[in-house]
Amino acid sequence: MGDVPAEPTARLHTLTVGESGPRIAFLHGLFGQGRNWMQIAKSLPARALLVDLPDHGRSPWTDEFSYTSYADRVAEELRAVGGADRWTLVGHSLGGKVSMLVALRHPDLIEKLAVVDIAPKSYGDLSRFEGYIRAMQQLPLDQLTDRADAERRFADVDPDPGVRAFLLQNLRREADGWSWQPNLELIAADAEAGADSRIAGFPEPSEVTPFEGPVLWLVGGESRYVSEEDQATMRALFPRVRTVTAKGAGHWVHSEAPAVTIASLRALLEKDA
Repeated sequence: MGDVPAEPTARLHTLTVGESGPRIAFLHGLFGQGRNWMQIAKSLPARALLVDLPDHGRSPWTDEFSYTSYADRVAEELRAVGGADRWTLVGHSLGGKVSMLVALRHPDLIEKLAVVDIAPKSYGDLSRFEGYIRAMQQLPLDQLTDRADAERRFADVDPDPGVRAFLLQNLRREADGWSWQPNLELIAADAEAGADSRIAGFPEPSEVTPFEGPVLWLVGGESRYVSEEDQATMRALFPRVRTVTAKGAGHWVHSEAPAVTIASLRALLEKDA
């Protein structure tokens, strides 16, 4: 009896922007979606792919969080879209960690890399997100009358209306009611793991060949996600890294400093591989 063929992997949800130029793909952070990069993508002379990572947006959910699995799924999607084409890959926060692993694991696929305000290290735990996770879980979806009602109930979650809007973008109304797009159960379980959080962590590279392509490391001047101590680890994995600091910007560099982000990505696209 012959082998049973493996089930095909479900495709990730993507949006395309632009019809000519080099290929560039964007990966979002925790609780984000590919379309968070829309403004930036429209400003670049490139064929852009905005990717919803697994467990986010309209992409399929998984049973267990894994950066390696996320990276391989992204690589699979890029090959499905671009064939033998090589890509510039851009990733913010969680997506930045994924993008680094894609480049390290699939160097034939990635020509250039941009990592936005994250380092290849463990951040300990997800305590900074626990309040958001709890608020999302406690929102009574079966009682919501409309999106304005959800916004009123979410008013005390964070003093920054931008943060509240960012989280509520994940709330979707279907025919049978309201639901959250992210895999909240998986993310909450990871947060409860404390120092064993996989999302806060980063896989220890073992016998990894450094990525030799050009790398842009775009960091927020007011962010605490990247420190001087991270430089050595970053350069060991990505010898051709160039750091650009967006003065006055926090962790969400691309939304707080779009002009710097666009200019930096344009320069990367034009740089010789």
